[in-house]
Amino acid sequence: MDVSLTAAHWVYLGGIIVILGTMLMRKNIVVPAVIGTFLTAFVFSDSLVTGLASIFNASLVAARELFNIFLIISLVTAMLGALRQMGADRLMVAPFRRVMRGGTSSFIVLAVVTYTISLFFWPTPAVPLIGAVLIPVAIRAGLPPMAVGMAIAICGQGMALSSDYIIKVAPGLSAKSAGVDPDVVADRALVMSLIVGLTALLIAYFTQRRHMRRPAPELLTDWESRAESDFGKPGGDAPDGGATPTGGAAINRTPAAAATSATPPTSTAVLAEPVTASARQVIDDTFKSIRAAKTFAVLVPTAYLAFIVYLMVGKFTDLVPDLKGGDAAAMVGGIAALILFAAAATNDKKGFLETTSEHLIDGLVFAFKAMGIVIPIAGFFFIGNGDFSAAILGLPADATGPTLLFDLVNAAQSHLPRNAFVTSFGILAIGMIAGLEGSGFTGLPLTGSLAGALGPAVGMDPATLAAIGQMGNIWSGGGTLVAWSSLIAVAGFARVPVLELARKCFVPVVSGLVLSTALSVLIF
Repeated sequence: MDVSLTAAHWVYLGGIIVILGTMLMRKNIVVPAVIGTFLTAFVFSDSLVTGLASIFNASLVAARELFNIFLIISLVTAMLGALRQMGADRLMVAPFRRVMRGGTSSFIVLAVVTYTISLFFWPTPAVPLIGAVLIPVAIRAGLPPMAVGMAIAICGQGMALSSDYIIKVAPGLSAKSAGVDPDVVADRALVMSLIVGLTALLIAYFTQRRHMRRPAPELLTDWESRAESDFGKPGGDAPDGGATPTGGAAINRTPAAAATSATPPTSTAVLAEPVTASARQVIDDTFKSIRAAKTFAVLVPTAYLAFIVYLMVGKFTDLVPDLKGGDAAAMVGGIAALILFAAAATNDKKGFLETTSEHLIDGLVFAFKAMGIVIPIAGFFFIGNGDFSAAILGLPADATGPTLLFDLVNAAQSHLPRNAFVTSFGILAIGMIAGLEGSGFTGLPLTGSLAGALGPAVGMDPATLAAIGQMGNIWSGGGTLVAWSSLIAVAGFARVPVLELARKCFVPVVSGLVLSTALSVLIF
């Protein structure tokens, strides 16, 4: 089909090229995205008013489409804040320390625990939790610090975040721009993420295996003595081998946490001074806090495990309704909200209403800090999508908006190779380039839009191409290949140079991405 390109098409194409170039220079792309939105709307409408209004409308449309994502991040973060206040977050992973008795077992446990926690709560809260509790145990068991960092980065920032199968933020962004079912993108992204992750883990394990040593307390002592300026501020050594998180922030010593790490009073000290009523109350409150922390440490995994079972039963049987993308995400948020209320009420019975609100505000602030940058960027790519362009350009409700991106792809079809492999690896490369920005999600509207446009042209399902682009974007910028991403947190807790960690992850991750993309073309 012949497509007549207008000046607006060329301006929009120029905006995409500038954004990609800005990403390559490792600069923030919000300003180019906003300017691109303004110029595209101005040239299309030949109206300065429409161009200026489009800056606001684009972000408004994007925010309306993506707010459910922000809300679920807020609820999960708020719930984790309430659990952290009582010390239940540490108790949730404590049982895994019993099986970390050597380098290989520690590598496997770190990988499994990181993947599981990150799948439900995202890597951001998972890394401090694992860093405080499991990393010192792994080091003492003989696992080298570099292997620790690689295992956590590959399984958390890579394998779990790239599929985002439970919270479904990434599949939602990709599917929205591609115009396909989010559940299909999520299912295919899960398969691809497992292929990439398992390939990267195997390569990482065999390259680091020769550095593993016999378990010894001296290994932990040497690791803790590493220079603060290179690897972050060392945490205090707890009796159970746990260390406080890096970054200079001290752990809030809740009664539950204090009870597990403080040296218990001797019987002589107890007999030397009578126990007063106030002291007895403090002791009672401490034991109540410990019991509450243990209760929630069991309740939270049990609740989400039950939810997983429910999803599986609904997916493979007719016994319960099969929850689709938005409904499943809403369930995750609903469970998080109820646990938040219960945990806040347990922590502070009198100030329950106030503390709950504080946790929710903290969650919202975190969500907008983590994802807010996506809104104006998504707005630029939405103006090239016919489903959203009319609202951004201020056209009447019954008007059909321009499909700038699809028109550009259709016009270029005669110059593009009609080959599924070439297109798939092209989408992968664009996703990886977009990930150079370092956030892991900002390129998803671009790869999703390209997938929706290129899929029919090469005879591929756009959902598959969207998932491929999602793999490239998140594995690159989510925190495995880019040193200025959240990989910094992983390197800080593992106490290894972040540039060296990114370099070590490059070959395993890229090998996995190439294998996954090739298999996806053949399978899907």
